[in-house]
Amino acid sequence: MKKVLKIILRIVLILAALVVLVTGFFAIKGAVLWSNSKKELSVTQAAQDILADEEFVKYDELPQFYIDAVISVEDRRFFKHNGISVKSIIRAALYDIKSKSLDQGGSTITQQLVKNVWFSEEKLLERKFAEVWAAFDLERELSKNEIFELYVNTIYFGSGYYGIGEAARGYYNKEPSELTDYECAMLAGLPNAPSVYSPDRSPELAEQRVAQVLDSMQANEKLSEDEAQEVLAQG
Repeated sequence: MKKVLKIILRIVLILAALVVLVTGFFAIKGAVLWSNSKKELSVTQAAQDILADEEFVKYDELPQFYIDAVISVEDRRFFKHNGISVKSIIRAALYDIKSKSLDQGGSTITQQLVKNVWFSEEKLLERKFAEVWAAFDLERELSKNEIFELYVNTIYFGSGYYGIGEAARGYYNKEPSELTDYECAMLAGLPNAPSVYSPDRSPELAEQRVAQVLDSMQANEKLSEDEAQEVLAQG
């Protein structure tokens, strides 16, 4: 029995060592990838380029309901983490191992901004590690409000609209500051799958997505059940 236990322990240690080696290998490759990427486009330059867009909407011009909705549905610990969510990464990694894919990224808002600006959708381990290194840099160089406003000004909302400014004007013919709570919930839910949830394409699925966003807001203690029902009534 002792011999069997020793063999099992040895196998476990070997596997653990392999995991460490593989993780270290791809972490280094990711660091190199991010280093090369930011030489071509620094964090400062990227922020300046996005800010220069005439459609850019500042954080202070966004309705608080929209901010709460986006954070609730995309990244509840956004104002608390340092760019990554270890819990989300572990959950995503377990899913990827089970499904034998790289479909789940466990991405925070910061990581999503990194992907939108610097990297492609290509599902490679080194790219995922590069996102992590980049997220750390963004959190050091930018404030949370700056990261949030850059994110919502670069994401795709469906129907050809990029950024919250274009989306608010395109879908509702309004400035973001004029959006109702229902409209805020609608726009907060679109980037998850814009081709599916776009109200121009599928009004019924868009309404279902609003309900999901409001459920997330309740779970994040940003909304009561009665308040959620009031918002749904606006639709």
